[in-house]
Amino acid sequence: MKKNKKVLGVIMVAALSLAISACSSNSGNEPSPTKTPAAGNNSNNTKVEELDYTFGEGQSFHSNEPVKYSLMYSDHEAYPQQSNWRLWSAISEKTNVSFELATTARTEYENQKSLLVNSGDAPYIIPKTYEEAAFVPTGQIVAISDWVQYMPNYSKVVKDWGMEKDLKVKLQADGKYYVLPGMWEVAGGGYSYIIRKDVFEAAGVDVKAEEGNWTYESFYEAMKKVKEFTGADYVLSDQFKGDSTLNIAAVQYGVTAGWGAANGMRFDHEKQQFEFANTTNDFKDYVTYFNKLVTEGIMDPESFTQEDDAARAKFFKGDSYVINGNYQLLADYQQQMQVDAELYMIVQPGGPKGMQQIETSRLENGVMISQNALNDLGEEEFIKMLRFVDWLWYSDEGQTLSLWGVEGETYTKDAEGTIALNSDISWNGLNVDTATKKLNVDFGFGNGVFAYGGTSKLKMSKMTEGEKDYNARILEYRVPREIAPPIMGNADQSEQMNLISTPMMDYVKTMTLKFITGQEPLANFDSYVKQVEANGSTRYVEMSNEIFNDTKSLLGY
Repeated sequence: MKKNKKVLGVIMVAALSLAISACSSNSGNEPSPTKTPAAGNNSNNTKVEELDYTFGEGQSFHSNEPVKYSLMYSDHEAYPQQSNWRLWSAISEKTNVSFELATTARTEYENQKSLLVNSGDAPYIIPKTYEEAAFVPTGQIVAISDWVQYMPNYSKVVKDWGMEKDLKVKLQADGKYYVLPGMWEVAGGGYSYIIRKDVFEAAGVDVKAEEGNWTYESFYEAMKKVKEFTGADYVLSDQFKGDSTLNIAAVQYGVTAGWGAANGMRFDHEKQQFEFANTTNDFKDYVTYFNKLVTEGIMDPESFTQEDDAARAKFFKGDSYVINGNYQLLADYQQQMQVDAELYMIVQPGGPKGMQQIETSRLENGVMISQNALNDLGEEEFIKMLRFVDWLWYSDEGQTLSLWGVEGETYTKDAEGTIALNSDISWNGLNVDTATKKLNVDFGFGNGVFAYGGTSKLKMSKMTEGEKDYNARILEYRVPREIAPPIMGNADQSEQMNLISTPMMDYVKTMTLKFITGQEPLANFDSYVKQVEANGSTRYVEMSNEIFNDTKSLLGY
């Protein structure tokens, strides 16, 4: 067994070396005929001048003949897809490419994606993919790291921004990755707490002076002052079923919960080993903190059950003074307040594990490519499609078009390249006082299916002055945290671990809320720990560390 593991490790190292070197070796022209295509086929000897399309760094992708690619589309209820959006014609005019859309409501997108992939009916291009591991064993998704040498813009980003370490978290057991992630030159601000700054200050809290040093305990003290001053039933009444708040707070306690619950694991970088976080004393401190908020009437217990609209209504009416969100939501909420209010997004509080930045990864959701594309198109036409994907999602030109639209129509650019959205169009809090149209609703740009990733300048271009200030405060007050390595189990190992993790984490999530809301006494925490262990946490940790030790050289440990 040990010998087999060593052989597997050598194979994976070789695979990673091929994938990483491919990212940095190509300058945007047709690969040399002597380069073996990563698919194992040496037939792609077409020279650049013989291609029926243009591609590469610094130039637009354009097909001589019209071409259509199938694409899975997540239809957002805030900006429902329209066939006459300028987005579609702008892409087609530039590239001669159009889409055959498989449109699915955003709320059903993940379920429909699983159905289509597992049935073998997936469209060629599958954007908005956050978790790809479950699709790898199906054989229906292309190991895209085998093909990135044909994507010059993607390869340039990886090389210029030093993304190799970031990409390692996407590796699977075979040493390959199966999604093209959105990549930012710098990490973003992420979710935090939108507060009524006017009310906090009236209650005696100097927000600007204090927030840099806020831990969750001091944030509790600040909210306590607001409750005493206002006499409100609750200060914090949350949306997202509390999942965003539970997630960002968990980071500062060294545990997992909410959107980030995952498998309950944390990685000890000093010991270089995994451990189950959600049975530790850190986790007990974590649920005790939120139980205190609920018990003392600072946090609305309905935060974990109410619909988002109900939470927002309380905030808009002035019945609550804190709600979780991102900066784009803050811009929208300021316009919807039914009382005079000054909204402000605080830097995420620190905690027992330090004053850490929540968002440290520069990766976003990404694009999977269906095996159907390779099967149907053949290698040469498949590479052509990849070069279109490369242009739209990874070139400056494609990213700017997806985000801002068409220069002269939806935005202007000055001599320094600074983008200004037309005053009659609003988006992300910009031009809300002058606009009669919305960039995403009326034009389809600024669309989450396409617009993610890019340079620092592009990221800053979509920010209001307030959001720029928010990001600057994060960099000033918080420190980056190390990213945990992936657990690169093979198909059999992953299946075994899923069989343990799914019921185990269902139990953990249920008990997390019960402890917080008081349905389960904190005195029963030891009984909870024993039940989690009975559900397989010890075996899960053992398997995680076995897999890590077999693959750590591949990950650079």
